[in-house]
Amino acid sequence: MNRTAQYQFTIIIPVYNEEDNIYLLEQRIKEFLPESLLSTCVLFVNDGSKDSSLERIIEICARNEDFYYLSLSKNSGLSAALKAGIDVTESPYVGYMDADLQTTPEDFNLLLQDIAQYQLVMGIRANRKDSSFKKLQSKIANGFRRMMTHDGVQDTGCPLKVLHTDYAKKIPFFTGMHRFLPALILLQEGKIKQVPVRHFPRVAGQSKYHLWNRLVAPFMDCFVYRWMKKRYINYRIADNNLSMK
Repeated sequence: MNRTAQYQFTIIIPVYNEEDNIYLLEQRIKEFLPESLLSTCVLFVNDGSKDSSLERIIEICARNEDFYYLSLSKNSGLSAALKAGIDVTESPYVGYMDADLQTTPEDFNLLLQDIAQYQLVMGIRANRKDSSFKKLQSKIANGFRRMMTHDGVQDTGCPLKVLHTDYAKKIPFFTGMHRFLPALILLQEGKIKQVPVRHFPRVAGQSKYHLWNRLVAPFMDCFVYRWMKKRYINYRIADNNLSMK
């Protein structure tokens, strides 16, 4: 058992070259934790950063009792970092946010209000503070994804999400998986709710996204999802005699 089992909710924050945001993240999370609707910890996942992100993560974890981290041996991508965090999480609920602070941990409470009734509660970025070109790319990618997956989700790119951990652990993971979390929860016959959340301009660091991984790669991943959906195995155990008396 790891220490996330002591909490009801674990927030996973994948980090790749975000050294300029680490201390601000620390401040925002410290302000949120006492106000969270559930007992909450944060798990930073360093995705092979080449700057001083890992050193700063270790530093803030040393002085905050509800802060934890794991570090991947090399840069493996957002989906891999998210999977690594989910794999080690033992709290009943698990959440996700980006390290760029374009969303705020305070808005997790908007999602946690309904998480008992839904297997995934996710944000919709209201009044997005991105460039017009970036918003256009997202609009095209979201529209194509909805057509291919029929998930009915307005803004799958919003990083603010809360899931039941047992459902999250059964998600079939692949590169680009993070774009399909709602569709992958629906494959498990889970229920989804979308909630408007705030969105802010990036104040430090640089976006890791460009035309390829915002448009081209998601288009290709949609076909992977369609192939997998036809072959997905879904089952529920009705009874067993495995438990020791």
